Amino acid sequence: MPKLILVRHGQSQWNLENRFTGWWDVDLTPQGVAEAKAAGALLKAKGVLPTVGFTSLQTRAIRTLNLALEEAGRLWIPVTKDWRLNERHYGGLTGLDKQETRDRHGEEQVHIWRRSFDVPPPVLEAGSTYDLASDPRYAGIAIPQTESLKLTIERVLPYWESAILPVLASGETVIISAHGNSLRALVKHLSGISDEAITDLEIPTGQPIIYDFDDNMVPGERYYLKDA
Repeated sequence: MPKLILVRHGQSQWNLENRFTGWWDVDLTPQGVAEAKAAGALLKAKGVLPTVGFTSLQTRAIRTLNLALEEAGRLWIPVTKDWRLNERHYGGLTGLDKQETRDRHGEEQVHIWRRSFDVPPPVLEAGSTYDLASDPRYAGIAIPQTESLKLTIERVLPYWESAILPVLASGETVIISAHGNSLRALVKHLSGISDEAITDLEIPTGQPIIYDFDDNMVPGERYYLKDA
């Protein structure tokens, strides 16, 4: 029975500072490191041992995966890194303090930017502080200027279908270490959640979510490994 493990990266520095992060590369806090290690220890304790890994090009997700795999004794498994598993791009909100943004634009507008399904934030201006045009990891990639959850789904799901699902279907136990919105995209698809309901789904940091697939590659109900 193929098994999929989803892990949102541990707490990052900008999670702690309550800032919009998106594609900007921010490292884990000491708490985030502890969350990642705890996820790996839980995988080992429950005997849910990944055989193949996928992650984004962002340090917080990569380090979470490495720390979890090390704790589980699985650092040796093959891992693929791809930008399509990156967090949603927050455009012009990148780097802003969330409360300051509410004060400036109003609670309702910020809620729309954060939680609507298809309304993206303002675009990120070229040449601004958080412009990633010169970042070598994105060479040759059309970097978004901003993304809604809908746009995030439009890059995550084709990658899921073409790169991850075939590996899972071959019988591997796959772990994906990614981000709140890229994982929300996958959970929406796998659990059949509506456009309206998905915006309220919270995915906690460092808590492995499990999907068991049947022989026809139909996923069962998702559950947290800690509850298994």
